[in-house]
Amino acid sequence: MNIVGLEKMQDFLANWREDPLQAKDAFTEFLAFLSAQDNVHFSFKARPRVSYSLRASHSAQSRRELFALVDVVDDDPQSRWLSVCFYNDMVTDPEELGDFVPEGLLGEDARCFNLDGDDASMRTYIGARLAEAAASAESEKA
Repeated sequence: MNIVGLEKMQDFLANWREDPLQAKDAFTEFLAFLSAQDNVHFSFKARPRVSYSLRASHSAQSRRELFALVDVVDDDPQSRWLSVCFYNDMVTDPEELGDFVPEGLLGEDARCFNLDGDDASMRTYIGARLAEAAASAESEKA
């Protein structure tokens, strides 16, 4: 697994003890899924009390620097939750569970999905969006 900021991410995960919303499990599940994809690279940025961000990019991408942003929102460290964002044109949202965010991802329109509880169906739904975005990035629609 190629992660810029790997040590910071490992430290963050090792020290993340309180997790009433099961966000850590979801984060590691999404990381494992993305890590299993070919030619996907990561960067991790820690901004304590704001967010911990995992950015996923694909080697085939030439126009954009990422295809998914998995944010651990850290406004309350005892109750962290996830916001998973994509470029709006890289994913669909058939159940309309995401939020459209104008210019919300590096200046481009985004679609963000919040996981603020232990919700298996939402995890599955977000996982499907991750797969969709990874496929889009691989085909260099991104």
